[in-house]
Amino acid sequence: MYAQMVKSTGKKVKPQADMSPEERRFQERIDQGERIEPKDWMPESYRKTLIRQIGQHAHSEIVGQLPEGNWITRAPTLERKAILLAKVQDEAGHGLYLYCAAETLGISRDELTENLLSGKMKYSSIFNYPTLTWADMGAIGWLVDGAAIMNQVPLQRTSYGPYARAMVRICKEESFHQRQGYDIMMKMAQGTAAQKRMAQDALNRFWFPSLMMFGPSDKESVHSEQSMAWKIKINSNDELRQKFVDQTAPQADLLGLDIPDTALSWNEKRGHYDFSQPNWDEFFDVLKGNGPCNTERLEARRKAWDDGAWVREAMLAHARKKATGNIAAE
Repeated sequence: MYAQMVKSTGKKVKPQADMSPEERRFQERIDQGERIEPKDWMPESYRKTLIRQIGQHAHSEIVGQLPEGNWITRAPTLERKAILLAKVQDEAGHGLYLYCAAETLGISRDELTENLLSGKMKYSSIFNYPTLTWADMGAIGWLVDGAAIMNQVPLQRTSYGPYARAMVRICKEESFHQRQGYDIMMKMAQGTAAQKRMAQDALNRFWFPSLMMFGPSDKESVHSEQSMAWKIKINSNDELRQKFVDQTAPQADLLGLDIPDTALSWNEKRGHYDFSQPNWDEFFDVLKGNGPCNTERLEARRKAWDDGAWVREAMLAHARKKATGNIAAE
């Protein structure tokens, strides 16, 4: 998922006996599958957890444009250029949908961005890895968007209405992105020996970072239990990671590429693939800002934010002028 290590303000799920009447009624609505809307009563901790998750998700969509945007001018054909340009524009739109959903919780887009640039909020660790070749565009579409879809499809059933509705369109568009990435990998795997080596290299570099997208094992996560009780989160990290591996391993076989994990094998008894865990020390190190591209990504985001200040100021001035005119007319 594009939101990792999202902290819930509650250390553990509060027993019903310790809940206030409002909290009990709120949890009953969640348990009955009702949607929570912006004007409904909600615990402050629920609101803050949503802001963290949706905000991090939005930041990831925006920062996630950077690794692929770098290849728009270097795409091998005009068709590939147009497809990649459309994809990057889609990701920008996803970020805007999610910022809008977060704003319904009482936080501004400016504050969310300032929190990102100050280090108070994060974006997905996967976007701190470089894109070295055109094959990386295929690996990102196939693996990164594939992992995102695995997590985002259940979020269409998340308990907060604006977030769930935003995910409907996002998932439809991400499914195209995943297929586009797989198509790139297929073309390269069926191409020259050099192209197939390039595709294999991209798979080698992006496989384990893609597994990290689901976050650490639930055994090590202190935040999953409360988020799942509130249905902010639908599935556990380990469940989603297993589903992703089960889906992706046969796809790699069809491509004729090898997943870089000697432990990967079908377990007939479990009905799932066995696989190695990623290097979680690397994951936490990247989250701390020590990944290959952390500094570059944040600097690019900061520059875009600063360069766009005059546009935001002009729009606000126009809105104030329009509001004043409407008041005067009344």
